[in-house]
Amino acid sequence: MSCAISSILCVSSRPALSVCARLNRLNARNTRDPRTSAAVTCARTRTSIANHVCSANAGTMSVNASGESYDYDLFCIGAGSGGTRAARMAAANYGAKVAIAEMPYDPIASDEKGGAGGTCVLRGCVPKKLFVYCSEYSEAFRDAEGFGWDIPGNPTLNWGTFMEKKNEELKRLNGVYMRLLEGAGVDVHMGRGTIVDAHTVAVNGKTFTAKNILVATGGKAFKPNIEGAEHAIISDHALEIKEVPESVAVIGGGYIGVEFAGIFANLGSKTHLVYRQPLPLRGFDEEVRTFAAEQYEISGVNLLASRNPKSIVKLPSGKLQLTLGCANSSEPDEVLEVDKVMMATGRKPNVANLGLEEAGVELDSRGAIKVDEYSRTTCPSIWAVGDVTGRMELTPVALMESMALLQTLFNDNPTKPDHTNIATAVFSHPQIGTVGVSEERAIAEFKNVDVYTSSFRPMRNTISGSAGRTFMKLIVAADTLKVVGVHMVGPDSAEIMQGMGVAVKMGVTKTQLDSVVGIHPSSAEEFVTMRTPTRTIRDGKVVS
Repeated sequence: MSCAISSILCVSSRPALSVCARLNRLNARNTRDPRTSAAVTCARTRTSIANHVCSANAGTMSVNASGESYDYDLFCIGAGSGGTRAARMAAANYGAKVAIAEMPYDPIASDEKGGAGGTCVLRGCVPKKLFVYCSEYSEAFRDAEGFGWDIPGNPTLNWGTFMEKKNEELKRLNGVYMRLLEGAGVDVHMGRGTIVDAHTVAVNGKTFTAKNILVATGGKAFKPNIEGAEHAIISDHALEIKEVPESVAVIGGGYIGVEFAGIFANLGSKTHLVYRQPLPLRGFDEEVRTFAAEQYEISGVNLLASRNPKSIVKLPSGKLQLTLGCANSSEPDEVLEVDKVMMATGRKPNVANLGLEEAGVELDSRGAIKVDEYSRTTCPSIWAVGDVTGRMELTPVALMESMALLQTLFNDNPTKPDHTNIATAVFSHPQIGTVGVSEERAIAEFKNVDVYTSSFRPMRNTISGSAGRTFMKLIVAADTLKVVGVHMVGPDSAEIMQGMGVAVKMGVTKTQLDSVVGIHPSSAEEFVTMRTPTRTIRDGKVVS
């Protein structure tokens, strides 16, 4: 047995099914049968005895080959995407005895509040996408008029109605995650989980032992330490605003910053996007960054590049005075007066007060939990997945890391999570989709590269009157003809890039792409009809 799994619990038989699990499974069966009301009884019973049952279940020990006994095979701290996936799959697919700790639901995270579903579902990807959908209707109304639709008056948004529906959906999803855990037989301990030692977790004053502990606590928004930072909101607050601000300054040029800038601009706010770099979206392909910035300006966002926030002052009027310094020169400060300042200046791993040091779990220079290639921390019995490790901060990545971990822990199959060629999208306005490497990285890695690009006005915009354009790009390693990068800026980029992500992951070549018959008329067909390179690079230098 390899060192990666040498201390992993091997259970000879599945522990007796817990009372919680039996109740949950009975409830699931009854819910599917409208002729019975037993589901209601089960739900009430679960609510009244949940804490007692979970404590009683902990008394059923699991025993490893050395005779050591534990309350659980696996105890997960954090019921976000990664923790929930690991917990429920370990219980349902491998018969493991599993518990998870999560704090009560609240839209805004704190040291006491959270909720099953985590950042992505409750205060990140999902509510953000709902905001995107809501904001896009303003453009849809304008486009409709270009196609001849007569829209009397000026369409107005009832913000209260939207927010009520959004919050109903988040509560529903929080309930879905709870039911997924309970239905799999996972013991849910509501409260903040902390590590006592290498095999012990404390929740609400009670301690539980586990052969393996998984930390999946995600990340939290970071505010730079400037004067008046307390007056700024973060993404949690932006998703709970009571009314659309007339003006807003969004600080930060990453995913969250450009996405919220697009949202606010489409909702009608006078929107400023402030960032330190010459272009937004550091780390993306340079040509993509340039094109995206141009489109953001066309969509109404005021870009303030190469600037740093210096201070925020709340004025007697209630407005905020934001002072910006120039990042790269001695130019005078710039002052904005806005209704809201949103800081989208990054996220940090959520590791404070978890007790990691008690078990010898080390952090890296960024404050993320150090893990090896199998997601194991510096304490052999403690593992970590998701944003808390700082590897690749995307929800589907946390899910993938969890599934790899379960193979290692419970299937005698040590599995490394694969972080190569992961497609991702930025839900800005317009969207960005990307998979593989940038042109800059491709040149550094492969030396000989062919680059194919296309920029055009989407068919819809030719009649709607919208000035928005689309950009598409293929990057090919010339020596092998392998497609190593695909990028797109424009409508439906995310949907299109998921398909291209499969192709790149499978090692598609340019020859194979050329053999594909496109779907016409569509923007996606451009990826299989680009025949002539825009430029060729040989030995790291552009030759044509």
